[in-house]
Order: sequence, then structure tokens, then C-alpha cells
Amino acid sequence: MRRARTRGLKAVAAGAFLAAAVLLTGAAAEAATVAVPAEDGRLQAVLAAAQPGDILALAPGIHRGDIILDKPVTLSGVPGAVLEGSGTGSVVTVLAPGVIISDLVIRGSGSDLSARNSGILVQRSASNVRIEGNRLEGNLFGIYLVGVSNALVRNNTIIGRRDAHITERGDGISIWNSPGARILDNDFTLGRDGIFVTTSHDDVFSGNRFHGVRIAVHYMYTNDSEVSGNVSTGNFAGYALMYSRGLTVRGNLSDGDRDQGILLNYANDSVVEGNAVYRGATQCVFIYNSNKNTLRGNHFEGCPIGIHFTAGSERNTVSENAFIANQTQVKYVGTRWVEWSANGRGNYWSDNPGLDLDGDGIANTAYRPNDVVDEVVWAHPMAKLLLTSPALQLLRFAEAQFPGLHPGGVIDSAPLMQPPPAPLAARASAVQQGERR
Repeated sequence: MRRARTRGLKAVAAGAFLAAAVLLTGAAAEAATVAVPAEDGRLQAVLAAAQPGDILALAPGIHRGDIILDKPVTLSGVPGAVLEGSGTGSVVTVLAPGVIISDLVIRGSGSDLSARNSGILVQRSASNVRIEGNRLEGNLFGIYLVGVSNALVRNNTIIGRRDAHITERGDGISIWNSPGARILDNDFTLGRDGIFVTTSHDDVFSGNRFHGVRIAVHYMYTNDSEVSGNVSTGNFAGYALMYSRGLTVRGNLSDGDRDQGILLNYANDSVVEGNAVYRGATQCVFIYNSNKNTLRGNHFEGCPIGIHFTAGSERNTVSENAFIANQTQVKYVGTRWVEWSANGRGNYWSDNPGLDLDGDGIANTAYRPNDVVDEVVWAHPMAKLLLTSPALQLLRFAEAQFPGLHPGGVIDSAPLMQPPPAPLAARASAVQQGERR
């Protein structure tokens, strides 16, 4: 009896071991690494037979698109692997959640803006997609996220098109209603905008580099998101934040952008701090109808206009910024006074002749960046020809003697005698300038 029971237990154990082995073998069979040679039709055949979790390793050479990823697989390239589209539609369309696309050259999308032809088009069903280490070149859109949640796009090089008018090109990355998107450490050149986002929230764009695009980061109707540590050089504009609220814009650099380094247009309840704008060809910053924002610890240098402030923007806090060597530090056309200091600390103005008699680091007299002559010139640009005339010089003298003549504008009641420590973005620009020399 005892021997029979022992044999029975051994049989059960053996059966359990066999069942476990079968399960492990099955699991291994379900998730495999498959080498994909660069042969016409081979990638499509491998995809048709792939199981969830498979890693498809594309060999060096040309692999033909267009492909659809409707299973959670990893599509990864060995150095030299190129995924080339047919010139119509998108090269890769992602439908399944959890897909990973890495280390590939991807090119050859179509040219239909309305159809979102892209190097990689990610549809709503493909949550938690990861796109890393790829080179996307010459596609209409580099990557398009459509209603996707928690996408990660990191360490890609995205080169757009130059063969059409800039408004007819796609963006490097275009995002629609894709909460939780993280766009990190990518390089963008050519195309339309670097990153364009609309109707989204809780996104992070950080550590990206932009050159030769229209707008580096372009926000529309996107809330509670972060733009940090990005570098924009030689674009039409750096960071255009429009119809959005609850943004954190921190530690970014704009150097030599054509229109503005930072644009706030109907942007509210946001924090803009520790950014640096150099050599903007029009304005360092343009603020239009934007309210309850905080601009603190930024560095604005070498622009025709430091800040252009207009269209009823109210309840903004502007303090501890450095305005250095701008031709016009502030352009504000209005009849009310706007105070630009907070908690007893204003901003640093490189053209402020004020004195600090008590040595507390704050000038003893308020700073007003504009006067009556500025108002005249802004209203009548031809008056610039008379700037050195006795009449305008007399007007400036009279205003200095009788401040009540001033029609209103920005006043800094606690101007700083020394610029605050340069933000990291400013120091990064100094390093870049040294490298160029």
C-alpha cells in the first residue's frame, strides 16, 4: 500500500514537472527573438507569424514597408537596418499596445497631410508605445501620436522635408490628445514644427534639440504639462505656448530664433522660469492676452525688444529676470501702471543708471523702461528720424523732471543692481558660443 502510494506521488510529481515544462516551453515559444533578413516580403511574413512579445531583429539592408503592428512586438534594427516605405501612406502604423520600435532608419512615407502620412503613425489603441533610438528621415510627419496614452519617444533623430513650402510639411512629432506623452532627448531638423501638440494634457517635452524648423515647441489647447531643458537654435520661433494653462516652462534655451524666443498667447496660470533667450531677431518674449503667469529668473539678452507686453495681459508676476543689452528692454503700450517686482525684488536692467546707496542690492529709485518718446515712436514709426532732434530731447528732459507726465506703463519699484545667477540654459549657450569660436 505504502509502495503504491509512493509510486502515485511520484507519478503526480512527474506529471506536474512535465506540465510545467510544457508551459515553460510554450511560453518560450510565444516570446522569441526572430532574425529578419533584408529580403522583399520577409518582414511581412514574419509579422504575420509573430506572437505577442516576440523581438523581430531586422538585419542590415533595406526592409520594405508599409507595415502594420497589430501585436505587442518589438521591432528592432541591427546597425544598417533600414525600413523603407512605398511613398504612400505611413511606413509603420501601430495598433497594438506595448509595441517597441528601436534602432531603425525609417523613411519613405507618403505626402498626404490630411491622412497623417508618417514615418510612424501610432493610433489610439496603441497605449504605452516606446519609440527609441531611431533615425526618421524625409517623412511627411516623423511620428504622429493620435489619442495615445503614455507614449515614450526618446533619443530619436528626426529630419523632416525641405521639398515643399514650410506650411505644407509635417511636424517632427505631432501629438493629438495623447495624455502622458514623454518626448525626451530627441534631435529635430527641417520639416514644419519640431513638436506640435493640441488638445492634450500631462505631457513632458524635455531635453530635445531643434534647428531649422518653424517653431521648436508649439502648444495649442494643452494643459498641465512641462517643457524643460530644450534647446532651440536658428528657428522661426522657440517656444509658442497658445491657448493653454498650467504649464511649467523651465530651463529652456532659445538662441538666434527669428521671431520670438518665447511666445505666450492666451496662456494662463503658468510658470516660466530659468529660461534663456539670446539674439532673438524680433523679441526675446512676446506676451499677448496672457494672465496670472509667473516669469522668474529668466535671462533675456541681445534682442531688439526684451519683452513685448500687450493686449490686456493682467496679474502676471515678473521678477528676478535679467534684461541685458536689448535695444528696447520693454515695449508696453497702455495707459495703466504695471508693477514688475515681487516680495521686494524686481529685475536686473543693464541700462538702469540707478544707485544703491544703502548697499542692499536694490536700486534706490524705481526703473521705468519706457518714456513718452517711446510711445510717440511706437504710434508713429517715422518719428524715429527725429530721435536726436531738440524737440524729442526736450520732451525726455521734461518727463524726467516731472514723472507725472508719463502716460503709464511698466514700473519696477525694486530693480536689482546685479543680474541673478545665470540659469543653466544661459550657461549652456555660453558653452555653445565658445565651441563655435
